[in-house]
Amino acid sequence: MSKAPTSSNEETTIPSINEESSSLGEIRINHSVVSSIVRLATLEVPGVCSVAGSFVDGIADIFSKKGDERGVRVDEDEVGDYQIEIRVILRFGLELAAVTPNIQQRVAEQVESMTSKSVARVNVIIDGVRTEAQEQLEQSEPATSWKDQPHTD
Repeated sequence: MSKAPTSSNEETTIPSINEESSSLGEIRINHSVVSSIVRLATLEVPGVCSVAGSFVDGIADIFSKKGDERGVRVDEDEVGDYQIEIRVILRFGLELAAVTPNIQQRVAEQVESMTSKSVARVNVIIDGVRTEAQEQLEQSEPATSWKDQPHTD
């Protein structure tokens, strides 16, 4: 718990999220929420085109509604710290080794500040590179999915 000063110079206790934070019960954060935080933080880094999923993620995405988890894997180690793996597509022409530490730092900062839990590892896997022209082409094409296609049944 942390103390926050009030207008009359009194201190008010503000609960933080941790194991001892609530006498009313346990507070847990679903890994899909952490995956969403990781995805959004990664996309904020200059040079990142997208968070990519593997072929298996693509197949699983057909049967699942968890699109925010695609390309991100979140686990916890034996002490409860997050271990994160991110698959990314980076912009062509950049020094790839210079972008990845920025991804690691941004993800760790955001996850730790939003969940109050430590991040032990952030592994970044570069799945490809894309030119700006390819990126613009993909953004301009309407996304079609199986659900949008006409059905005969």
